[in-house]
Amino acid sequence: MKSTLISFLTLAMLCSIQLNVLFAQDGTLNSDELFLRARTEAFDNKNYKAAVGLAKQALQKSPDYTDISVFLGRLYTWMDQPDSARMVFKQLELKNTTDEDFHLAFGSLEYWEDQNEEALRIVNHGLSSHPQSTDLLLLKAKVLNASKRYAEANEQLNELLAVDPKNSDARELVNAIREQVGGNEIGVTYNWMHFDKQFADDWHIVGVSYKRRTPIGSFIFRTNFANKFGSNGTQFELEAYPRLSKMFYMYLGTGYSNSDGIFPKFRTGASLYANLPASFEAEVGYRQLKFTENVWMYTASVGKYYKNFWFNARTYLTPGDDNISHSYAGTVRYYTKGADDYFGLIVGSGISPEENRENLLTGDSYKLKTFKTGLEYNLSVKEKNLFSISCTYYNVEYQPEVKDNQIDITVGYRRRF
Repeated sequence: MKSTLISFLTLAMLCSIQLNVLFAQDGTLNSDELFLRARTEAFDNKNYKAAVGLAKQALQKSPDYTDISVFLGRLYTWMDQPDSARMVFKQLELKNTTDEDFHLAFGSLEYWEDQNEEALRIVNHGLSSHPQSTDLLLLKAKVLNASKRYAEANEQLNELLAVDPKNSDARELVNAIREQVGGNEIGVTYNWMHFDKQFADDWHIVGVSYKRRTPIGSFIFRTNFANKFGSNGTQFELEAYPRLSKMFYMYLGTGYSNSDGIFPKFRTGASLYANLPASFEAEVGYRQLKFTENVWMYTASVGKYYKNFWFNARTYLTPGDDNISHSYAGTVRYYTKGADDYFGLIVGSGISPEENRENLLTGDSYKLKTFKTGLEYNLSVKEKNLFSISCTYYNVEYQPEVKDNQIDITVGYRRRF
């Protein structure tokens, strides 16, 4: 018993001595050293409470040290104490602080708390002092997007990408919201397909479209006129891209044609898209084509924005009587400016229901081997005139072990108004 008591007293004395030493050390540390310790506690040890104590000690030594005050406000934000964070930020605002990081931290707090008007006020004030700040420009675009002011958000993102074209977060957001930007668009495309052996005649397809962009999503009506196998045909299509939330939006499509063999009689499709963290996006959906029989295809894709690049991998799975047919495609785009200016490369195998060759999916032909590779280029002029051109080469097994070389060229023009 006596031995236990002595051990306890010894341990207590050692703890007391250690605490006194630490206190004495803290008392001799300057504000920069305390700030460094606070950051270590926050980022390395995830001990926000200890970091707050160290930050407050540092501010007692240097009350006008803006970086430490901003850090303290961020700590309260991360600890889910918005009122405490606001008190810190409001004190800085009363001092007419113009620091960029202050406006970013304060604006982010209000954005995360869904106080969009207050967040916009703070960010605009910061941009008045730092008009080229990419972080503030991106935050403003996020606030405008959250407020469903999509056209303004799109304008802000284009301004940001002009300053910083490698900004992955801005690239992701501008592509996510472009279908929600209000306005009208008309377009025309011409597609030419040449076959070495499979068919004697070249194919020609002209498409005319009208798009209406609304705050809830885009709606597109398209009419396609085709000459295939020496015969003419017409197809009507309706597509929509409704926005469900900040993270999710959809593709919905349907089409009709009474031109047997030229187009499918009916077509439908639906996909759910998700904008994921770290500039990833994902999709799952289906496509259905009605010829003499229905062809059902299920699709999934994953995409990633990295600086100026967009990478995408997609598959189509077509269940058959005996097995499942696979189609794969990989796409890389290099964006030169906004969402409508890029070079693209695609490599894949199999036939996709998105191609002008969709009527070749009848019977068992979709189970034959097909390799494709292509290039595309999109260019915008004054944001309202959109030009596109693509060229795709196919090596097609149209009969078992009989192959054909085919060329597909498409040019297009769209006008926004």
